[in-house]
Formats: sequence, structure tokens, C-alpha cells
Amino acid sequence: YYTRLERGTLKGVSDSVLDGLAAALRLDEDERTHLWDLARLANAGVKTMHRNVPTRVRPGVQQLLDAITGAPAWVRNERGDVVATNELGRALYSPMFAGPGRPVNTARFTFLDPAAREFFPDWAQTARDAVAILRAAAVANPCEPGLVTLVGELSTRSEEFRTWWAAHDVRSHRTGRKRIEHPVVGRLELTYEALDLVADPGLTMFTYGAEPGSESERNLAV
Repeated sequence: YYTRLERGTLKGVSDSVLDGLAAALRLDEDERTHLWDLARLANAGVKTMHRNVPTRVRPGVQQLLDAITGAPAWVRNERGDVVATNELGRALYSPMFAGPGRPVNTARFTFLDPAAREFFPDWAQTARDAVAILRAAAVANPCEPGLVTLVGELSTRSEEFRTWWAAHDVRSHRTGRKRIEHPVVGRLELTYEALDLVADPGLTMFTYGAEPGSESERNLAV
């Protein structure tokens, strides 16, 4: 039944059926959102719909980023393009910005840049999270040209991406912990918070911090 929803061949699904399916499969919040998006697409019967993905931020958002001087911060769109950053955010993710590809994209860096496997000590989990985020975006905004191109590129060039893409996992990043092996300051163990920009649908701001008094806090301040 769920597979038919993912294929878009099941229409007219009621809210009660969706609730029952979510309960039976013990879906978490992200997976429930994904299920409802699948049902919306199936009921619409549209395979070419998409909305434009923002590729820049408003001046006010950039001013806010620049005002955050004590923590790395950056903004990405739903397909993982980094569209704005403050000075510390660029410094924290300097290996990602060092690559030739533009726009800078978190998933492309993770899967296609050899530096990513050293930069992320927990590379496999970071990579799976990146796939799950793109999978959710592909249902929420189907047929978006940039996302279609990105998924095609990653599927062609990365066996790991192809394997994990087929798993149909979905996930949204809201808060958590991330370990980074920075080429200049060394190991960083950070927490992050994700803030959706309500006035700019499709954009999310990420801010990073370290435990007060920790070595990571001292390294982050270098």
C-alpha cells in the first residue's frame, strides 16, 4: 500500500487511512510528513508540478547572519545549496567552499569531494542524512529541475548515494550534534539548531555552538 503511494498509483486516500498507516508503521514526525506529501501528490495526479527554489537571501537575512559574530551560521535551500553564510560559517566549512562547484551544495560535497570523508568523522551517517533530506525534498517539491539534476548527478557518480536513495528514508534536520575534523583547528564537537525562515519558504538557517569551556569552544574561537 505504501509502495503504491510512493509510485503515485494510489488515489483518494482518506485521512483516517493515512493515520492508521502511520500508526501501524510507527512513523516518526518526518516520516508522517513524507506520507502526507505522497498522498497529496497521488491525489493531485500531477507529475510535473514544482515551485521555484530560492537561490539567494534577502538583504535583511544577510545582515542578520553578519550580526552573528560568535557562532558559525549559514542558510541553505531544500536541495542543500548554501545560499548565504557569515564569516565563521564559511571558515567552519572551508573545505566545502574550496571546491570548484557552484553553487556550493552540501550533498555534492559529501558524496563527490574526497575531502568530505576526512572532514566528517561520521561520514556514513552524514551522507545518509543528506540522502534522506533530498528524498523528502523530492516529494515536497517534485520535478524541481535543480533537484532532479542533482539527484541524477549523484546517482551516476556515487554508488553509496544510489544505494541509500533506493531506501526511501526521509529526515529533516532541526537540532543535533555534529563532529567535524577541521583542517586548521582539528576536532570539533558541535551542536546545531535549524531555523526555518518563515518569510522565505524553502530556506533554513543553521547555527552551531560548542559546550561552554570545552576544547571545541576554544578551537572554534581560533
